[in-house]
Amino acid sequence: MWKLAAILFIIIGPALAGIGALVPLSVYGLDHFNPLMLAGAAACGLLLAIPASVLAGKHIRDMIQPRNRVA
Repeated sequence: MWKLAAILFIIIGPALAGIGALVPLSVYGLDHFNPLMLAGAAACGLLLAIPASVLAGKHIRDMIQPRNRVA
């Protein structure tokens, strides 16, 4: 599951970091934003991608495993 989460993080991480970077740009515009705020928002998006990729990995793993399997 961790390997699947790592592969998903490669895709989910930059997507959420890009969304986080767009927030200060859309609120303050291109001329008046703080570069540290831009980096901080991108870092927050990247940190949010860790549990999102683990959760997506768990859901995919549960969909792949057979349902009548005795654990």
